[in-house]
Amino acid sequence: MTSSDVWTAEQAQRYDDPAGTGMSAPAVLDPVVDALAALAGGGPVLELAIGTGRVAVPLLAKGVPVTGIELSAPMVDVLRTKVSAEDLPVVVGDMATVRADGEFTLVFLVFNTIGNLRTQDEQVECFRNAARHLSPGGRFVVEVGVPPLRRLVPGQVAVPFDVSDGHVGFDTFDPVTQQATSHHLTQRPDGGYRRGTHNYRYVWPSELDLMARLAGLELESRHEDWSGTPFGPDSESHVSVWRRP
Repeated sequence: MTSSDVWTAEQAQRYDDPAGTGMSAPAVLDPVVDALAALAGGGPVLELAIGTGRVAVPLLAKGVPVTGIELSAPMVDVLRTKVSAEDLPVVVGDMATVRADGEFTLVFLVFNTIGNLRTQDEQVECFRNAARHLSPGGRFVVEVGVPPLRRLVPGQVAVPFDVSDGHVGFDTFDPVTQQATSHHLTQRPDGGYRRGTHNYRYVWPSELDLMARLAGLELESRHEDWSGTPFGPDSESHVSVWRRP
């Protein structure tokens, strides 16, 4: 049984941003889609935790064949309002163990979703599952934040990541277990606030590299973002590419 939080129907219905801002803004999304299309090299791709298709749908529109794996059936229901199962097949299940049909030149996992697997064992199995889906020379791409533990002072357990009109977000961390929780306070139209939480396991770049080695993959590149900014000691996130020999 996966340790992941599972998105409910209510959460799935409000997951997308109809205004096309935030993660769905063209300035944010276009570099992701362009980079993934280039890495796919014209072959089919598999997205783990495909969700409502924020990345997959525009990638498909570029002519890249896309298949998905998704734990939450309600998220897939929202995806189905955008594209048919014939055009974009999705397997509902745990991305650490479930198999999709075929081999792929690219498997990818974006926007911190590796952390949804809340044990190291599950994250290791996710790498192995990605490798099983790759054709020789294929790539596995993960986008994830660098744990911001340098911001923690002695006795502090919380780090804010967004303080803006309509939303306050902060993460709490357990440095021993690498368990963390994102806390969200989102303003409703009536002026009140909705509280939400999301649990995850944070993971270090070097730890991911070891998981990749256990799965038979080799690090090909690591950048700060999808535009190719060099990764350095002050980078707060990374896009890492491992390749199957």
